[in-house]
Amino acid sequence: MKKFAIAAAAALVLATPLGTLAQAPPPPPAYGLGISMDAAKKALAAAEAEAKKNNWPVAIAIVDSSGRLAAFSKMDNTQIGSVDIAIGKAVTANNFRRPTKAFQDGIAQGGANLRIIGQPGITPLEGGVPIVVDGKIIGAIGVSGVTSEQDAVVAMAGAAAAK
Repeated sequence: MKKFAIAAAAALVLATPLGTLAQAPPPPPAYGLGISMDAAKKALAAAEAEAKKNNWPVAIAIVDSSGRLAAFSKMDNTQIGSVDIAIGKAVTANNFRRPTKAFQDGIAQGGANLRIIGQPGITPLEGGVPIVVDGKIIGAIGVSGVTSEQDAVVAMAGAAAAK
C-alpha cells in the first residue's frame, strides 16, 4: 500500500505543470489618475538631461494612464523614424503595464513568442517603461533614437523623475 501511495504522489508531481510549482509573479500595478503636466515636464526634463549628458539624439514621448500623449520632445539631429517609435514604446509600456523590454526578450526567445510581432499596437523594443507612483501606473515614457539599451537608460531617468 505504501508503494502505491508513493507511486501515486510521484505521478501527481510529474503530472503537475511546472508553472504551477513555481511561485506566480505578482500582478502588474493598477492604473491610477493620469500623469499631471508638472510630473510629465519633470520626466521630460530628466530624460532630456540624461540624453544630453551622453550626447544621444532621441525622441521622448510621455503618455498618460489612458495611453494618450501628454508630453513630447525631439532633440536636434534625431532621426525622424524615432518619433513614432518613441510614442509606440510609451503606449505599449502603458497599455500592457510592463517595460517594453519584456516583449523584446520574448521575441528573442523565438517560438510562440514571435506571435507578438503580428499584434497591432505593440512596439516590442526596449526603451518604454511605465511610470508608477504610489503603486499605480500614471502613464509611461518611451524613448527612441539610439540603441534600445541606451533608450532604456533615458526612459528610466525620466520615469524616476516623475515620481
